[in-house]
Amino acid sequence: MLSWSEENIAIQEAVRAFVDNEIRPVLDDLEHEGVPPYAVLRKMFATFGMDDMAVDGFQRQLDRKVSGEEAPAASRSAGQVAMTLIPIIELCRVSPGLVTSLGVSTGLAGGTIMKLGTPEQMERWGKDLLTLAKVGAWAITEPDSGSDALGGMRTTATKDGDEYVLNGSKTWITNGPYADTIVMYAKLDDGTEADPRNRKVLTFVLDSGMEGLVQSKPMRKMGQKSSPTGEVFMTDVRVGLDRLLGGSEAPKGGGRQSAKDNFVTERAGVAAMSLGIIEECQRLSIDYAKERKLWGKPISEYQLIQLKLAEMEVARLNVQNLVFRHIEAAAAGHPTTMAEASAMKLYSARTAVAVANEAIQLFGGNGYVSEYRVEQLARDARVLQIYAGTDEMQVVAIAKDLLNR
Repeated sequence: MLSWSEENIAIQEAVRAFVDNEIRPVLDDLEHEGVPPYAVLRKMFATFGMDDMAVDGFQRQLDRKVSGEEAPAASRSAGQVAMTLIPIIELCRVSPGLVTSLGVSTGLAGGTIMKLGTPEQMERWGKDLLTLAKVGAWAITEPDSGSDALGGMRTTATKDGDEYVLNGSKTWITNGPYADTIVMYAKLDDGTEADPRNRKVLTFVLDSGMEGLVQSKPMRKMGQKSSPTGEVFMTDVRVGLDRLLGGSEAPKGGGRQSAKDNFVTERAGVAAMSLGIIEECQRLSIDYAKERKLWGKPISEYQLIQLKLAEMEVARLNVQNLVFRHIEAAAAGHPTTMAEASAMKLYSARTAVAVANEAIQLFGGNGYVSEYRVEQLARDARVLQIYAGTDEMQVVAIAKDLLNR
């Protein structure tokens, strides 16, 4: 894949028009006034028929689960895969936080339920999350575990008759303050002397308002302020088997494996997010360089400025090629490995941060104020090197793969 197709470009232009008309006018409300992002995201779903497409996709997945049929290895064309990434790229040009909230609700929370859940659980929770009728959160990170999300997990699920009792806390939970549905990971505490690091990881579905469940107010963050982030606390939260995903302590692909699969998806998606940030920083920088004058001529005529713009283009091409490669691989039925996803995330996140910082430098003092927008994009880009695994953890994943070949 060398470039976007005509169909891709048409979708790109339509999404870009929606972003310009519906999101940019309310950007300050989302970024600085604490307005939740879900209304504008639902409007986007309705505008482009994404809610209807989600219903169709839900029904196909449900039918396969009921019949016991495995999902086809290569069920989507390159064009279909591209259609899922183009809105991510376009939204990230204006507000990467919107993508984070949307991806966690529909992809991580909704996707986990659709993959691990029984047909009854899929119907109970999955459809509303995929269509954004309800807001979902995916709760795995804890205050003391950080990058060691599975091994260091301290949230416990203790069996009590036909129920489980959940105790613990989660932090840095996207959509946590407003989530209607929370996919919660916990370690099984079965009373044995087994090493806590190696205990079975179970996945539950919680609903807001359950007794013993507390969702914090939104955190004050450096960036991605349009994506509400909070903490979740559980004190003797009682759940039945109906809330244990798969209805079993050992569902196919459950617990640890589902978390790892989600990390692969999330890390690969960071490349598309990075591309949107890079493209917007470059566009803003080019426009500014043409307009800003120094010593009687536009700064675009100075070689140091030209060098910055040229390096932005190199970065854009490299990250775009990672995205194109991912599209082709997915369409061909070649799943992205953990190491490949980690390599994509490591490079693209670092590159997005570097480009955003250079955009601020090109703007000079104007780049340090929010009016010119590169300031926001730089803050928003920074977390890409932290969430879904820090840069350091990506290095570990890549190196392990190289050393074990």
